[in-house]
Amino acid sequence: MLSDYNRNSYSSSRLLFGGVDMVALGIYIAIAVIGVLCVTSASYDPNTTNIFSMEHNYIKQLMWIGISWAMGTVVLLLDRRLFHMFAYPAYAFGILLLLAVLLFGKEINGAKAWFQFGSVRLQPVEFVKITTALMMARVMSDYAFNLNRLIDLIKVAAIILVPFIIIVLQNDTGSGLVLGAFLFVLYREGLTKYVYFPILFTIVLFIAAMMFSPVVIFVVLLFAFVLYSILRVGEVAGHVRFIAAVFLVALLLSLLTPLSGYVSLMIACGISAIALIVVALKTHTMMLLWPILMFVYAMVFVPTTDFLFSKLEPHQKNRILTFVGLVDDPKNTGYNVNQSQIAIGSGGMWGKGYMEGTQIQYDYVPEKHTDFIFCIVGEEWGFVGCCVVVALYIGLMLRLMRMGERIKEPFGRVYCYSVAAILLIHVMVNIGMTIGLMPVMGIPLPLMSYGGSSFVAFTLLIMIAIRLDASTSENDIYS
Repeated sequence: MLSDYNRNSYSSSRLLFGGVDMVALGIYIAIAVIGVLCVTSASYDPNTTNIFSMEHNYIKQLMWIGISWAMGTVVLLLDRRLFHMFAYPAYAFGILLLLAVLLFGKEINGAKAWFQFGSVRLQPVEFVKITTALMMARVMSDYAFNLNRLIDLIKVAAIILVPFIIIVLQNDTGSGLVLGAFLFVLYREGLTKYVYFPILFTIVLFIAAMMFSPVVIFVVLLFAFVLYSILRVGEVAGHVRFIAAVFLVALLLSLLTPLSGYVSLMIACGISAIALIVVALKTHTMMLLWPILMFVYAMVFVPTTDFLFSKLEPHQKNRILTFVGLVDDPKNTGYNVNQSQIAIGSGGMWGKGYMEGTQIQYDYVPEKHTDFIFCIVGEEWGFVGCCVVVALYIGLMLRLMRMGERIKEPFGRVYCYSVAAILLIHVMVNIGMTIGLMPVMGIPLPLMSYGGSSFVAFTLLIMIAIRLDASTSENDIYS
């Protein structure tokens, strides 16, 4: 037994240097270096007397990078079986941290999501992404696991929803939405596509409910359903009579009763939906049952959007309303995005030069070293610099996916895809909000935004994936 352990230890040591994906490691280092340059540009003061003072953000970031690389090296030295072995306790510890920060944490920018230790802040949610990814990989790698079996699907849903609910209670909804990245992983592992449509449908309904009246929404949905049914079943004349009957019943109810036009339409649609469900079940026309149920779901969900929206914080409401175009306030709610777009647009093709960006150097862009750090890339390095940074992120994500595919066992595959998906959501949301394509959520740009918790967490995320990939020629992880 001791000889087996020594042989495995030797193999792991050899693979530490021979099996590490140097391409992924190189991309990681390149993004980190670009991040330090951007943080330096955002916080450098030419009038300072001591450029190496710990008061400067770029010095603090260099310190966190050093700590992260030391921890990353330790991760590469660990036996890869430890990640599988300690997935359960790590996840439980992460949940306890979230509960602790909810009770005893420090509130910053409306979110009670930080521990304060002197001048050092720690955001547990960044590390919970790691423990959740490990937990997902652990559960989904069980021998008898079947993602399309209800009990196993409930397990996976609980793993995601438990930290999500606690994070939302902390009023850090943006970080909670990052956990939606695991939906990409579930799709890769074979989850039926019918689970994803209700999620997308809910998002569209929520946005539409803020932009249009309920009557307009349901008229559009009704015509969309009839068009779908015509394409699948045919009989145009029968569908025309059906939709005419629905509107006639709604009109008569609104004229002959004190009910409003909206309530009358809902009653007519409700009666029609019940009748169609009965017909679909009797005639075994199951292809129509799914859209009918989605229409009924919309009838329930749309009236509740006002209640859900009312539970958001004022700044969250304003951000969403500004994003969908219902509020135009470039000097208040939309100030950050407006200045961000000016900074990125003013960079042109090649940029203004390092530390030459006027929007950045004259502090027109708020949070320029954290959430809006991509503005520095756009203004100082231009369109070409933006393309390089985006290409590096895409390259890292594709490399992680490739690593996941070549790992022999499901634990490593699920974990690598989880890391790639988390990176995708962070990059897509952060860059999207700086150019006005996404609402402002306060999500950092991985490995570039200033912040110790974020950099350490993403370093560990990536290094664990690299370590698992370096073990592809070793024995099975369960041995």
